[in-house]
Amino acid sequence: MAEKKAQVVYLSHGGGPLPILGDPSHQEMVDFMTQLPSKLRKPDVILVISAHWEENVATLLGANNPPLYYDYYGFPQEAYEIPYPISGQPAFAKKITALFEKNNITTRIDIERGFDHGTFIPLKLIYPKADIPVIQLSLLRGLDPSAHIALGNALNELMQENILVLGSGSSFHNQNAFFGLKADATDTANDSFQDWLIETCTSSLSQNKREEELKAWEKAPAARYCHPREEHLLPLHICIGMAKTPAKTVFDGQVLGKRSVAFLW
Repeated sequence: MAEKKAQVVYLSHGGGPLPILGDPSHQEMVDFMTQLPSKLRKPDVILVISAHWEENVATLLGANNPPLYYDYYGFPQEAYEIPYPISGQPAFAKKITALFEKNNITTRIDIERGFDHGTFIPLKLIYPKADIPVIQLSLLRGLDPSAHIALGNALNELMQENILVLGSGSSFHNQNAFFGLKADATDTANDSFQDWLIETCTSSLSQNKREEELKAWEKAPAARYCHPREEHLLPLHICIGMAKTPAKTVFDGQVLGKRSVAFLW
């Protein structure tokens, strides 16, 4: 069997532009991202699944040079002037749509939307030179976990390509808990969910069992506390469906005062 070349990462992209603005509650995450390239082969292209883009059908950015979409509010002016001049790769976007169509998944290409902060914030930290073309894939409205695992299954053929797939979300995403008075206190509920994620993603479960566990993620300990709405979790489902092997935990630390984990396949 040919060696798999693709690398797949699921991580937290943090709170809006705060990782770039020097927020101290993101320092562990920033350190992880800046050191991540030392764990990776440099890819020819990056595919990002961002928690901040939902469409009725699987949609890919298809312009040669999509703009940056500063999809946050209430920050200093500098947050809306962050430069990161990445290019797109329309030919690769078309290749992905062909894979979806082959698997009977409705798809389209968007040539107008820009890269949202779930893409450009982490990539600016990981690859600051902006010298690797990037494709972005949407989530599906309705947030069906099975449908997102199916997207990953359809992308499995790309595991033979020298690409990086970045599932950009967060393993903990409860806004009220982030900014509550007890944000830095021990959070046993969050710990139980993060531990469940680590066990599910990294253990020697069969791929079918792993996918079934992720489809039924709401049954996990403290699941709805950690994800009142699951858009930040579902990039993980695409990664799981695509990689089809156990992951390694590459980050287990604090983001905005809450425990968050990241995985590498």
